[in-house]
Amino acid sequence: MATKKPTKATPSWSDVKTKLADFDRAGLLGLVQDLYAASKDNKAFLHTRFGLGADPLEPYKDAIICWINPPDYRHPISVSKAKKAISDYKKALGQPEGLAELSVFYCEEVFDFLAGCGMDDAGFFDSLVRMFEQALKYVLALPKAQQTAFLARLDRVRLLGQNVGWGVGDDFDHFWSEAGLAADA
Repeated sequence: MATKKPTKATPSWSDVKTKLADFDRAGLLGLVQDLYAASKDNKAFLHTRFGLGADPLEPYKDAIICWINPPDYRHPISVSKAKKAISDYKKALGQPEGLAELSVFYCEEVFDFLAGCGMDDAGFFDSLVRMFEQALKYVLALPKAQQTAFLARLDRVRLLGQNVGWGVGDDFDHFWSEAGLAADA
């Protein structure tokens, strides 16, 4: 009786890379085309990576809107799926200005959502505070000339946070002052 060679339980990137070495140019293009056609996430990734389209951030902003501020309030809210849009952009291109834009946009969309309905979920607000902190870090990592407009938008978010409870306003103020920014409220 012949014994079977044990196989790895989970293939790795190394295994894929080995298989890719066997592809010629046409085969590799065909594979990428299949991946492109397989999902809108793959399309967005490739468009972003190659700088295609008028606004490479649009699919990521659309996802944030879909999961944080859906036009139809019957659509479920998903903080994790909205945050995944930022993570997906980071994997596709990860330009600092794009990360700043998406994280600030996320915070703004939360308040657009809250203007139309209430939310009583500590996890939702904890996530908002973490995103505000992350947005502030992304913005402050940009060259000074690029920070001004983002900081003005975040300051507006900070002021809106004073009215939602759950300690959001206090947390926003803490991160704002920790960054050395003056709270003019």
